[in-house]
Amino acid sequence: MDYSQFLVMRSEISLLVVFLLIFFVDTFGGNKSLKGLSITACVLFALHTIWNIIPVESASAFGGMYQTSPIASMVKTVLNIGTFIVLLQSISWSNTPDVKVRRGEFYELLLVTLFGMYLMVSSGHFLLFFIGLETASLPMAALIAITKKDSESYEAGAKYLFTAVFSSALFLLGLSFLYGVSGSLYFDDIAINIAGNHTPLFIATLVFVLAGMGFKLSLVPFHLWTADVYEGAPTQVTSYLSVISKGSAAFALLLVLYKVFAFEPAVWQGIMWALIVLTITVGNLFAIRQKNLKRFLAFSSISQAGYIMLGIIAGSIQGTTALVYYVLVYIFSNLAAFGVISSIEHNSGKVNMDDYNGLYKTNPKLSVIMMLAMFSLAGIPPFAGFFSKFFIFASAIHSGFYILVLIALLNTIISLYYYLLVVKAMFINTENECVIAPFRSDNGSRVSLIVCVAGILLLGIASCVYGYFADLSALGL
Repeated sequence: MDYSQFLVMRSEISLLVVFLLIFFVDTFGGNKSLKGLSITACVLFALHTIWNIIPVESASAFGGMYQTSPIASMVKTVLNIGTFIVLLQSISWSNTPDVKVRRGEFYELLLVTLFGMYLMVSSGHFLLFFIGLETASLPMAALIAITKKDSESYEAGAKYLFTAVFSSALFLLGLSFLYGVSGSLYFDDIAINIAGNHTPLFIATLVFVLAGMGFKLSLVPFHLWTADVYEGAPTQVTSYLSVISKGSAAFALLLVLYKVFAFEPAVWQGIMWALIVLTITVGNLFAIRQKNLKRFLAFSSISQAGYIMLGIIAGSIQGTTALVYYVLVYIFSNLAAFGVISSIEHNSGKVNMDDYNGLYKTNPKLSVIMMLAMFSLAGIPPFAGFFSKFFIFASAIHSGFYILVLIALLNTIISLYYYLLVVKAMFINTENECVIAPFRSDNGSRVSLIVCVAGILLLGIASCVYGYFADLSALGL
């Protein structure tokens, strides 16, 4: 074996180095080192992000099993940015008495899941893709159940684990059919061998593959685990699951559909059409009924997954660009909301929407940040969320999906209503005294919220970001 091939995996090796350093500090460090483990993890991961911020050129290794491209490299950078924000928001929480004993495990498991997402994004073979999928999924169950004394956390971890197992089984069943149809597990070989093959076995293959990935993305009707897991998991884990895991799974699905089923777009686009309509509509309607803000954002994330899928169904370079841009904006917007929820929960234990009544009187800065996050998620101009929705709608319209975009636009009206419910609670429902007393957030949370607000305000103005993504997408997957 030519071990120089490992050099192609620059991001993966860099992340592995960070993981090992944190592992050694956690295992062999003294009390002083362990107290500073949270800061150490943030600094090391920041260096990893900076080291890999410049996209690599297209390359392959291990007989084509591992393939990378500039846009895939940029997706990893986007995931790194979101993970770094989550790490900042986790500093105070990871030092609480119930969590600090397992603080090292939290960072190690989180980095392992990110490593699996890297493998999914750079796969050229379904064996490596599945290894990445499981590496990203199974440690997540341990993260969800990491708060040992919380029964809801255990319940959420068990639900996620069973869901991950069943979805992986469906995905593997689809892969077995795919191998039977094509005789290969290489993406490029499968695309050539199944061209024009519309047998029932091929259709079954596509359905099972989409079902397996649908669980990871919380697409309707594979979404039933989402609200319970989001509510039961620690808020920091929920925020990571809602944006980083969803963003990587979205690009991985795009990779599979564009590379493996490239010659049969009409078949999978029909299925995706129905999934998108169901996902956006059901997510929006159920979000209206939620009072717990973590469940509220769970159904919001289901709806957002439907919007992200518009970039995939477009089947074009424009769709790829819009998807990556949407995920970046979604990371800043959603993590801003979760950052506020995390700070309030950590200082007051309140997570219900009614508890936010009159929040502007006691915590005006957090109220404004939450308002900006809600406006961006709803797609209100001039915030970044408006431009991300505009580009993702434009990509679908450019590919001829006029009715689908019309349905999505009508659903944005529903989403605007329930996002404004949060704003109404904070700024208008001021009859009674707010149950959340004034407090000062920790330094990590403040820095993360500043970064998120900057992203929400500047990404819509900085058109060079979208143009840069377009240039990278034009170089191919």
